[in-house]
Amino acid sequence: MSQELPLIIPAPQPQVEDTFASYQTTHQFYYEVQARSELKKYCEWYYTTAETHRQELERMRGELNIMQWFRRK
Repeated sequence: MSQELPLIIPAPQPQVEDTFASYQTTHQFYYEVQARSELKKYCEWYYTTAETHRQELERMRGELNIMQWFRRK
């Protein structure tokens, strides 16, 4: 029975392993490109939003503070 086993299960061929290795490398490359692209897009959004908030804060600091009038003792 053990002598028949090598005939049933073929040995892996180097060509198949090379093809799978190149597929895996390509997949990892595209995944890395996508992840970096998403990170870059997020960073751009974050910096834009932060700049908008800074501008709003400066505008608010220049406005008249009505709540100060009610807090006077």
